[in-house]
Amino acid sequence: MRSVNECFDNVKEDYFKFLNKEKILGKSKAEKIKSLKKIYIPISFWIENKYKKKGETLILGFSGGQGSGKTTVTGILKIILKKFFKRKIHVSSIDDFYKTLVDRNKISNKIHPLLKTRGVPGTHDINLVKNFFNIARKKKFKKIKLPKFEKATDNRLKKKYWFNIKQKPEIVILEGWCVGARSQPNSLIKRSINILEKYEDKDLKWRQYVNEKIKKEYKKLFVMIDHLIFMKIPNFKVVFKWRLLQEKKLKKKSHSNKKIMSYNEIKRFIMFYERITLQMMKDLSKSASVLMLLKKNHDTRKIVFRS
Repeated sequence: MRSVNECFDNVKEDYFKFLNKEKILGKSKAEKIKSLKKIYIPISFWIENKYKKKGETLILGFSGGQGSGKTTVTGILKIILKKFFKRKIHVSSIDDFYKTLVDRNKISNKIHPLLKTRGVPGTHDINLVKNFFNIARKKKFKKIKLPKFEKATDNRLKKKYWFNIKQKPEIVILEGWCVGARSQPNSLIKRSINILEKYEDKDLKWRQYVNEKIKKEYKKLFVMIDHLIFMKIPNFKVVFKWRLLQEKKLKKKSHSNKKIMSYNEIKRFIMFYERITLQMMKDLSKSASVLMLLKKNHDTRKIVFRS
């Protein structure tokens, strides 16, 4: 049986290169080694076992609050699964499947102005994701192009920048803040939980529309997922702090000169996500196949494997 130490020796160089590229600062080398051995390698072994057990394309959901580190963690898992286990793996962000700005403008004019803002269920092109899942699972795989979204311009990039998937993936990871979200009963929808809902959604149309999308369209997508890994944040307050750090990273990576969200813009922006994030913290803490319990400093204090 292959060991953690064997895996560590195989991937450590690529792991540290990735952390440097992502500018993961504030942690000692010893702490980074510990995270690799105690968190990322065990999760990768778990994924490999699930793939072997299934014997065909494995689709994983990976979710957590905004700024929790989903993109970083899935990037590390990809390195391990690809280099050590030799798996063909594709990681997709649900963010890349946002509807275009033109489409969101149409929805906002027809349903509610708040739907112009990307993020909540109802602002993604779910059929594109489902189509990719179906193609990935077919024995005769056809190459496919997947959209790429740039947050700085709030729109999809041109097709020449899209992801080109030429080989059938053995493992697919769909990461995103709302992956695995469940709908709420009307009794909860009626109660405003922040000033955005209280003053900009007085008639409940926005909340009801989003909730209905989760209940129907998104549920049909999420049942296609074999297992879910959930990063549980300590509380919703940390989302603002983490999102602020995320925006600074976006500024460095952006293809455009468009400015990144300001302090006050982020404060308002995260209110769009608050209701669903809080509900997911309750629901997925109990149902996720793998639960990663996070500290306020982004460290994982505990991992719970359920299946």
